[in-house]
Amino acid sequence: MAMTEVFMSSNRQYTDEFRAEAVKQVIERGFSVVEVATRIGIPKHTLYEWVHKVRKAARVSDTVAVADKSEAAEVRRLKAELKRVTEERDILKKAAAYFARG
Repeated sequence: MAMTEVFMSSNRQYTDEFRAEAVKQVIERGFSVVEVATRIGIPKHTLYEWVHKVRKAARVSDTVAVADKSEAAEVRRLKAELKRVTEERDILKKAAAYFARG
């Protein structure tokens, strides 16, 4: 999820690009929240809130990605099992037909 999407519902006092850049300085560049907030002239609690929202959105995205991977693995497993069971059924049908003739 893009950082600007996280800020859509909040008060529009600051632009989404401004917020995203401020959060990027904290998360990606490693500056402290207090340092960035002081430098760009916003309250530190505001920046803490923005960072929290982005990190929470990232955790949700990671959770969805893990769920998608486990579902894909389950689908592969079930397809393999279906193939095996179908082959077993076909063998049993042929054997039943063979013994019915004899």
